[in-house]
Amino acid sequence: MPGREVLPSTLRRSPKKAQRTWEKTHDSAVETYGEGERAHRAAFAAVKHGFEKVGDHWEPKGRKGPSDRQAAGGGPERRAPTAGGVDANATKDHLMKLARKLDVPGRSTMTKPELVKAIEKANNRQTARARGR
Repeated sequence: MPGREVLPSTLRRSPKKAQRTWEKTHDSAVETYGEGERAHRAAFAAVKHGFEKVGDHWEPKGRKGPSDRQAAGGGPERRAPTAGGVDANATKDHLMKLARKLDVPGRSTMTKPELVKAIEKANNRQTARARGR
């Protein structure tokens, strides 16, 4: 199935470049692995190298590269928890700005790992709201 037809809603609300990245990677992965979860994981991994999830959509990152331990080490044999699109490798200052933008309560006293989790939670809430849940 072509990537455009299965494009996730968070990417439909994102820049065209993020959409193209997901579609091209998804279509290539479908040729290699077949349609399914593995093709979707590959497509999201490609998006996460250049974009980060902010609320209910994806925005360009300040720098390209892996967003968390799983993206850095990757592969099905080495599973590490992901940060759900949050750029966990970003600076604490950047994460604070995102938390402020997402109106995360208690952000000023949070550690970097706590900020990552709180931003991920805020993103999930906004995505659910955008999907009408």
